[in-house]
Amino acid sequence: MNQPRSADDGNLTHLPIRPQGFNGGDGPVLPGPGRQHKNKLYRRDGPASLGMSTLRTTMLHLTTGRVACLLSKRAVVALTNSGARMSSHGHHEVSDSVDMSQPMYWDRLDTPLPDRPWKDVLDSTDKSLKQKEKGPWTALSKEEKIALYRLKFNHTYPEMKRPSHEWKTVIGGMFIFFGITGLVVFWQGHYVYPPQPHTFGEEWQAKQIQRMLDMRVNPIEGFSAQWDYKNKQWK
Repeated sequence: MNQPRSADDGNLTHLPIRPQGFNGGDGPVLPGPGRQHKNKLYRRDGPASLGMSTLRTTMLHLTTGRVACLLSKRAVVALTNSGARMSSHGHHEVSDSVDMSQPMYWDRLDTPLPDRPWKDVLDSTDKSLKQKEKGPWTALSKEEKIALYRLKFNHTYPEMKRPSHEWKTVIGGMFIFFGITGLVVFWQGHYVYPPQPHTFGEEWQAKQIQRMLDMRVNPIEGFSAQWDYKNKQWK
């Protein structure tokens, strides 16, 4: 049953004690003004202001996250549409979008037979040539055979394997990058980094070596073991 608190609990004497989490069916018990809960004194002004600031920060983060997600989705859609633009093989027009669920044509060395022919929209000349293809190939000329091949494929294997001059661009870009990096390092060493400490000097290092020899550092198999103390020279 509810009992008044003793004076040992603080200056709160006539406050009823209720189980934690019970508020008459209205929800969890919230610490009120001057009410002690787990040895901590809560006030309505401190937690309320802190809660409002936390709520504002959370709403700002949610809004920023939604805007960033929307911008990223639009960027992905734009890149997909620009990357998927392909020229129409029959009319040399540029389409805004490509249905990726349909068979596509790719010039790849590991795909000798693409899913669809290179030129799927045929004119009257191409249709007559396709009808002539059904007959004996001995009646076809060399130019007609090449034209039939170009209806099916865009590039031949020698054309796909033909070396390009792209390596020159790559090498040039690498040299430009190395040159800019070298200039940045030189500028930092001259204007940004402090001068070397005096401990890097030859005189200081000689004194340090002599001190290590005088202290006989690692005399068994280490540094001092390589020094001949009788002849004052290295072994």
